[in-house]
Amino acid sequence: MDALLRMGFQTFFTRGNLKVTCAGGTVFQAGDGTGTPVAIRFTSYAAQWGVMLDPELKLGEAYMDEGFVFEQGGIADLLELALAQELAGGPPRWTKPLRMLRYLSRRLNQLNLRSKSRENVAHHYDLDARLYSLFLDSDRQYSCGYFETPAASIDDAQLAKKRHLAAKLVMAPGKRVLDIGCGWGGLALYLAKFCSGKVTGVTLSQEQLMAARARASEQHLENAVEFRMQDYRDITEKFDRIVSVGMFEHVGVGFYDQFFRKAAEILDRDGVMVLHSISRSEGPSATNAWIAKYIFPGGYIPALSEVIPVIERSGLIITDIEILRLHYAETLKAWRERFLAHREEVERMYDARFVRMWEFYLAASEMAFREQNMNVFQIQIAHRQGIVPTVRNYIAETEERLRGMESRESAPVRMAGE
Repeated sequence: MDALLRMGFQTFFTRGNLKVTCAGGTVFQAGDGTGTPVAIRFTSYAAQWGVMLDPELKLGEAYMDEGFVFEQGGIADLLELALAQELAGGPPRWTKPLRMLRYLSRRLNQLNLRSKSRENVAHHYDLDARLYSLFLDSDRQYSCGYFETPAASIDDAQLAKKRHLAAKLVMAPGKRVLDIGCGWGGLALYLAKFCSGKVTGVTLSQEQLMAARARASEQHLENAVEFRMQDYRDITEKFDRIVSVGMFEHVGVGFYDQFFRKAAEILDRDGVMVLHSISRSEGPSATNAWIAKYIFPGGYIPALSEVIPVIERSGLIITDIEILRLHYAETLKAWRERFLAHREEVERMYDARFVRMWEFYLAASEMAFREQNMNVFQIQIAHRQGIVPTVRNYIAETEERLRGMESRESAPVRMAGE
């Protein structure tokens, strides 16, 4: 068995510096010896077989269950090394039948009917609220930030993301805004406070709903923002603006037509919609098996080629597309570092296995954006031509105006005579 593991690792790892110690004590090297050294030691034959035959699922499980441990480096280093190999040799050939099976069954696995959607959301978003406060920014933005400069903090990047989206929505006072998948309410509150919007935010997470409502009350925005526990399919009112950030990944590929038909139905004829979603550049695929089992059941990251035809079928038109490339890698790096700084607190909330699961999730996600072709798209959509300005200058101009409003809002209050 050790010989098979050696052959598999040395076939896949053509670059890098990886030392592997088998459960039986055999030691071998993989890669060309360049780069940061990484050394792992398997603690069981079961973990060896699993990683060999189904690395997509079993690598993460083996790390969670301590089926292998690190003698040099860490899980982020190993994942960076592994995912960088994809561009050279692709996944191991012997895993192709299993990957094809997962692709063929993806519609069944993403059968996100109303009850299933709520269950899937609860699995991830109704965890202990303290968990998210430990690694997210102060506004609890759980999506890709917008790093205007390399030195920007995660708080700066998330504020810039809200500002960027608000500019693309072409906001004006009194506009009726729908935020589909509003999370903890940060974007909805921003649009109400700085753009004078009348905002409705919908979520399927009970924890997020309670937090969002509490924040609206604390900021005295109850008359400008309403938060609901509601499925997007059950919305009937018309809106001038629709925004959805990080929710489309939970729709499921079989429900894309329904999603955009609903958007077309509830978006005013003079309205604007902005959809912000993770995307894959290599075309349609299947959700990573480990992510689907442990992190986002029912989730799927679309390719643009799967989304644009559905928008066209809905009767809506695309007025702008922007691709954010390494922004999510930097966002996830910040989250991972903050999470690991609080790993003892997380372990007290849950256990050590949970900590390793989330460390693997954040590291694997970061490296997918950093080393592979994962990105984020922002698609601006309308019913007809002429609804948004014909040149993109308005985005930067609006951002500058909003930046000034934010500065005045955060400026310290000075007493007379100071």
